[in-house]
Parts: sequence; structure tokens; C-alpha cells
Amino acid sequence: MEKKKLIFVVDDEEDMLKGLDKILSENNYSVITANNGYDVLNIAKKKKPDLIILDVMMPGVDGSDAAATLRENTQTADIPIIFLTALYSKEEEIKKGKIIAGNVFLSKPFEIEELLKSIEDVLSGR
Repeated sequence: MEKKKLIFVVDDEEDMLKGLDKILSENNYSVITANNGYDVLNIAKKKKPDLIILDVMMPGVDGSDAAATLRENTQTADIPIIFLTALYSKEEEIKKGKIIAGNVFLSKPFEIEELLKSIEDVLSGR
């Protein structure tokens, strides 16, 4: 049996963390969570996730800063990231082709199927 992929979800909204944990677990992923950007690098280095789902707007260290820190560290630089953000509308997401600075992004609110498809695409290298 294939090993479950480990997804690290980082969001400051507890309801979002719980919801994503439930959805991803039900779709055969292992999930770890954090509710702030401060813990991202340390947890990513220790757990070595296959993918990070990262909220952009968080107090303190936001998702963009956390991603930059991950990219600067050789142990975490290659971990793919999907950004979740309320900064862009669905129209802007479609217009930009769901890619900003080489990272996949999805606008909040998002469709579960769309998130799962993006995860599958990123994990398979598409």
C-alpha cells in the first residue's frame, strides 16, 4: 500500500484548520497543523511534509514571509506550497492562472474539489 502523503496546513483560523484536517484526512492524507507562521520552519524541518497549505494573511509572520523563510532553508526549499488567500477574488485567481511567483494559490472561499485537484496536481508534479 502506498504511504499516505503528509500535508502541513497553516492557518490562523481554527475553523479552517479543523475543516481542512477533516477533508484531507477523509481523502487519505496525513495532516499536521499550525495556527501561525512562526512555527512553520521548525515544524517543516522536523516533519518533512510532502506539501504545505499556507494561509497568506496571518498575524505576526504572514504566509508570504513564512514561504520566503522556507525557500531560504535547504531542508525545506523544495517543499511545494499552495497558498490560500482572501486577498484575491475568484476572478483574479482565474485571470492569474492560479500561479503567483511560482506557487499555486486558491482564493477563499474555495471549492473542496478544486483544493483536492490542486493538491493532486502539485503532488504529482503537474
